[in-house]
Amino acid sequence: MTSFPRTHFIESVVVEIEAPASFVWQVLVDYAGYPQWNPYTLAVATSLEVDSPIDLTLPRPDGSPGTFVSREFVRSVVPSRLLRYDTGDTFPGLLGVRDQWITALGPDRCSYYTCETFNGKYADAVVAAQGAYVKQGFDSVAHALRDRVAALVKH
Repeated sequence: MTSFPRTHFIESVVVEIEAPASFVWQVLVDYAGYPQWNPYTLAVATSLEVDSPIDLTLPRPDGSPGTFVSREFVRSVVPSRLLRYDTGDTFPGLLGVRDQWITALGPDRCSYYTCETFNGKYADAVVAAQGAYVKQGFDSVAHALRDRVAALVKH
């Protein structure tokens, strides 16, 4: 009998942000500003063109000093609404697909959350080893994005 790995889904908390979705989008894709506010994704290099690379600099999952770069690929860019990227064939046996969602709740209010689906031969092991790290990172981004937007709106 063949055992198939499960699909794993990790999502952040949903935060409400007192700003238009278009403004939150601008902050989300202002990668030069990430070192000022983003505790999980310390730097990003990308053109944001569909199928182009997106290199994410992240803190080490084990908490040790230093960072690592995860090369992923942009799959969908819907300004003020959705940014999707995935690992492509970077990690044979594992596909991670990440979505960052902004949902307008009115002209001056929106919500944000991020989620990732992991599947493939190594999904069970990767999520067992790093699922809590990813969840904590996603939650920290949601809260930090909300706080960054609030600080920018005040100025």
